[in-house]
Amino acid sequence: MSANTKQFKSIGDDLWKSRNEKINAELFTLTYGALVIQLIQDYEDYSEVNKQLEKMGYNIGTRLIEDFLARSNMGRCSDFKEVGEVIAKVGFKAFLNISPTVTHAAAPQAANTTTGASAAGGLAGNVGSSFSLIFDENPLAEFVELPDEALEGGLWFSNVYCGVLRGALEMVQMQVEATFVSDVLRGDDTTEIRVKLVKYLEEEVPVGDD
Repeated sequence: MSANTKQFKSIGDDLWKSRNEKINAELFTLTYGALVIQLIQDYEDYSEVNKQLEKMGYNIGTRLIEDFLARSNMGRCSDFKEVGEVIAKVGFKAFLNISPTVTHAAAPQAANTTTGASAAGGLAGNVGSSFSLIFDENPLAEFVELPDEALEGGLWFSNVYCGVLRGALEMVQMQVEATFVSDVLRGDDTTEIRVKLVKYLEEEVPVGDD
């Protein structure tokens, strides 16, 4: 374990311990499950339920990031690999008391030729790179067993995570694609989310400024 990884783990542990408003895990799980069931009843289309869960997560993520940055005092990450480490070791730990395993994939050679100024300055070469979050435990999925109809319909039960990641990273000038690759609820061996960096977003310039 690298020094940075140990540091991130320590920060995540401290943030979780310092939270005063910890929610009961079982209540959290049952509440989320009820939400998913309601969406299924409302839309009667599992692909649409996936979209709605992602959209809800996005709105949550755009708000959570402010709390996360204020409480963690984290600065800008040096590269997209470090982004993955911070999300797993600090972000998930601080809010859900879990630490997914992170694996990294470099950007395709062609994608690494990106040049020019961006909100992340010299990090433009990270565009196209990705990381995967592999969950040994998933509090949203406790006590859950998907019916055959949901499996056949392609439901990603915990798709809210993907929206949270997209919304939070967009607020710090990173456009990403976050998608489920596998889920033990669907009979897979692992639960994995892949997060790919699409581009860095420019800082918004106030109207009238050059």
